[in-house]
Amino acid sequence: MIYTENTSKYKVRFYKDIKIGRSLVLEYIERLNDKEAAKVLKYIEFLRVHNGYLEEPYSKHIKGKIRELRVDFSKNRHRIFYFVFIKKTIVLLHAFSKKTTKTPIFEIKKAEENYYNVLRNPKIYE
Repeated sequence: MIYTENTSKYKVRFYKDIKIGRSLVLEYIERLNDKEAAKVLKYIEFLRVHNGYLEEPYSKHIKGKIRELRVDFSKNRHRIFYFVFIKKTIVLLHAFSKKTTKTPIFEIKKAEENYYNVLRNPKIYE
């Protein structure tokens, strides 16, 4: 095996809802069992190392700059919406467990709302 040093300068930030003062994405991950949480965190690190861009099936374009990180664990399908922000920052916007074949519109709307909140308060995510 050849060792290659990770030279990615990208960082990951969890969207924090200003109204409640918490990150619902982080709370979502913390509620998962240990194995699922470890896999989700591994994929987030994989995303960071690859500068915020992964090919399908790991990631998929949703709308505008918003993409979806796709983590499947047995029958559980975890989705985390994110986008790459200024200064090489990946902001994790919204997470949910996907139960249907098509992504529910209200989940996309929530990610969009959080996306626009980040744009209105960019200093929080630097």
